[in-house]
Amino acid sequence: MQIKHICNAFSLQMVPKPSQVSISPEIDLDEAKALVNQPGWTSAVGHSDTAAVMSGLLGVPVANNRCFVSLQKGDSILVGQVSGRLPEGATTLPEGCQLHWFTVTVE
Repeated sequence: MQIKHICNAFSLQMVPKPSQVSISPEIDLDEAKALVNQPGWTSAVGHSDTAAVMSGLLGVPVANNRCFVSLQKGDSILVGQVSGRLPEGATTLPEGCQLHWFTVTVE
């Protein structure tokens, strides 16, 4: 799978209407790393602390880039969803926080 973006959230505003969207079961960190080790994706992570934590976990630079994402049929994104609250200035996941990884594909 080739991803178009790495994101910290998914919104219905990202897809044309009508659309069918497929959300994967949760993937592990190794699978997420494999996806971001392919060229061609851009960051759409709109929170600087989340981008810093993702960079550390994934081993690649993930920019803080608050932007509008527009997906078309066949596009896939990697979503890293934080569970818990990151404290300001976080660069690692603090105790009580988790990062859950999913892929979202427009069918």
